[in-house]
Amino acid sequence: MKLSLPALALATALCALAPAAPAGAVPGPAAATRAGGLDCRTWIHNNDPLYGGVDCTNNTGAAVTFHANIVCGWAPDVTGNSVTVPPGQVGESSGHCAFYSTGIGGIGWTVE
Repeated sequence: MKLSLPALALATALCALAPAAPAGAVPGPAAATRAGGLDCRTWIHNNDPLYGGVDCTNNTGAAVTFHANIVCGWAPDVTGNSVTVPPGQVGESSGHCAFYSTGIGGIGWTVE
């Protein structure tokens, strides 16, 4: 099969424009995971797809501090607010990607 130069250029351009999935993508909206004594659920806002976060329940016997890590496509990634959650309680960390973001590619969290 022989491709003409314009067809090859078009194919290359389309591949370059296609959004790529982040290599270390974390669970997307409404994903629940347990780590570091926290039971967490990630979410992306229904009306604002650039706003997301994580809700975590502390299942340990001591206070735990965590923050959300939001992957923002072509815009810089966002670190959510630090939240300290007492034992048995729920805390939320969230953030908003820049207006020029290609969308949230993943949400995770870090125990501080």
